[in-house]
Amino acid sequence: MHSESPHLHQAQLAAPPPGALEKLPKWLICIPLVLQWIWLALRYRSITLPTAANPRITAGGLVGEGKLEYFDAMGAIARAATARHASVRNPRHASADELGAVMAGAGLVFPLVAKPDLGLCGHGVCKLDSMTALCDYAALYPDGETVLLQEYLSDAGEAGIFYARDPVSGAGRLIGLALRHYPRVVGDGVSTLGQLIGNDGRAARVLGSPAHACGLDLRTMPAAASEVRLSTIGSLRVGGLYRDGAALISVELTAAIDAIARDMPEFHFGRFDVRFRSAPELSAGLGFTIMEVNGAGAEAIQAWDPDVRLVNGFRMIFAKQRLLFAIGAANRRRGVRPIGPLALVRLNWRQNGLIDRYPSSN
Repeated sequence: MHSESPHLHQAQLAAPPPGALEKLPKWLICIPLVLQWIWLALRYRSITLPTAANPRITAGGLVGEGKLEYFDAMGAIARAATARHASVRNPRHASADELGAVMAGAGLVFPLVAKPDLGLCGHGVCKLDSMTALCDYAALYPDGETVLLQEYLSDAGEAGIFYARDPVSGAGRLIGLALRHYPRVVGDGVSTLGQLIGNDGRAARVLGSPAHACGLDLRTMPAAASEVRLSTIGSLRVGGLYRDGAALISVELTAAIDAIARDMPEFHFGRFDVRFRSAPELSAGLGFTIMEVNGAGAEAIQAWDPDVRLVNGFRMIFAKQRLLFAIGAANRRRGVRPIGPLALVRLNWRQNGLIDRYPSSN
């Protein structure tokens, strides 16, 4: 029998303050990671070697790839475990009838989630409840870009499941599991929503985060003990909470994810972001639905668990980078060529340049 993760029901408790890693400025976190990357690049004689990790994905999924690249590569097994979705190229020029036809073709209904095909950290991700809201979203979308429309998953939990497969032996394994909790506050029957948010250092990010619209009436007064979810996305930038869920990794879950990954040609490293019904079911390899897949650029987000000590957090991230280079090297020996540094810079420039042009997340 699988035990319940102690962190699954964290949303029902007071959110903990930021941990050691979360408190550090991003530029300071990057220094040791860049130094390790340079050391690994010298050791393996390639600064872009990780782009060979997943040969069928742009830059191996390190940067610049679209979500649809992963979905389109899926076979029947992987597709059956993935949320229904459809894509629209240049949505700002699509009529309501055209958007409705796309939805109908994919079996989508409202509410749904709209997200950029080429996205980052939840930017541009919105839950939309009506065709009017979808048309308003589409009108703000950058010209020439593709939006992904996806069914809204209301399951209780969300997790990032990290997978790696040795290109030589073919052995696949799970190298980490992160539980993600959305920003929220708990009512006391006296304070307004705005006051509750303002008094919670983590939740307050949902109001101060650029390119994010909270969309809630801050004057309302939540009932005592009632929980109010503040955002569609669970990113740290809006006050999300990440927990290390490694205790849920099991033989059954490993087998389920391995079967999905093998149904995606040449997929050797990445993270499956899923919604799930319960911790026991997830650990048993059941009751989960894939929202999206990330490749070589997938972060070891469990390192941001407030209970993880700073040294251990860096160990998790360092281990991820070492494995990424090792898989890239194994694929290079099989004839896969990493992309060049200039091409990688161009991809990164394009992706980051789009962030400010997307509609605000909610």
